[in-house]
Amino acid sequence: MTTTTNLSDIEPRLDFDALAPGVAAAVNRLDGAATAALDDAGIEPILRELVRVRASQLNGCAYCIDMHTKDARALGEAEHRLYALPAWRETGYFSDREQAALAFTEVVTQLADTHVPAAAYADVAAVFKQAEVAALLGLIMTINAWNTIGVATRAWTPGSYQP
Repeated sequence: MTTTTNLSDIEPRLDFDALAPGVAAAVNRLDGAATAALDDAGIEPILRELVRVRASQLNGCAYCIDMHTKDARALGEAEHRLYALPAWRETGYFSDREQAALAFTEVVTQLADTHVPAAAYADVAAVFKQAEVAALLGLIMTINAWNTIGVATRAWTPGSYQP
């Protein structure tokens, strides 16, 4: 039997922003730096959100999944692509560029298991310029930091984000 949990039943474990304000501010600055690198590299806004959602799915961060799917929709992303994101390899919905970014997101997010194989890096480098790969890496690193805070502390309630 499956038990449904109400959002009101999910209690934050720790107010990270209040208790580690210097670290929270540093992660915010990291996010800003990653966004600037993405802008400089010309990485498309929808691709950014797909990467954020996919990493958040892998990490199980409900708040970030909610936030970034809403942000993707606001940018015009199609519902069917968001629904298919966990099975992106099994669809024809994603461009070669998006597939390369999603594959890179997965190996970097699961780095303890994958150690980012040379072939995986070569695959992303075949589609993206070096500055773009660096910007993607910054994005993946940043969303993984947010996911770490969100999952460990439950500091933010899923569904509470309003774009």
